[in-house]
Amino acid sequence: MKTTMLSVAMVMMCMTMAHSVKPQKDFNLEKFAGKWYRVGLAYDSPGFVPLRDKVKISMGVITILPSGSVNLTMWEALSVACIRKFYQYNKTSVPGQFIYFSTRHNMVKDVTVVDTNYTEYAVVLKYKNFDREYTQVALYGRSPRTKVQVLQKFKAFALSRGFPRASILTPPPADNCPASGSG
Repeated sequence: MKTTMLSVAMVMMCMTMAHSVKPQKDFNLEKFAGKWYRVGLAYDSPGFVPLRDKVKISMGVITILPSGSVNLTMWEALSVACIRKFYQYNKTSVPGQFIYFSTRHNMVKDVTVVDTNYTEYAVVLKYKNFDREYTQVALYGRSPRTKVQVLQKFKAFALSRGFPRASILTPPPADNCPASGSG
């Protein structure tokens, strides 16, 4: 009985640790706003596996709202077109942590800026509890090209969160997405 209780406690602790990540210390939203490119991605959804070879670098622009929440406009290259998507990330009481409502999944998701130096890169963790827990880690860069050290740091973080190497990718650039002058 004692072993069972200890096992249950360990599983609960690991589940809590799986998505309770601290945001960037002294997070500064003003420095974080602006243009970012998603240059790395780690995702543990089985539905992602057949799509991983189709993923390209995407571009987004973060705009601060008067409330302290942010709008995110993302351009994503799909096989048929360059699609523009809009998201509103609502601020929480913790700087660097946001929530947003996913219309695709009809649920609220957590987003945490885990690490950033504001001028080169940002590591962002997205968490949702759907039919099971899913986590996504994204690496954003201020340009589509990222230093090897930054990519290594991103991959090490994803591995430390339990992502298998096969679920971590650095996609190729997208051709003309967004079209010149759109972003």
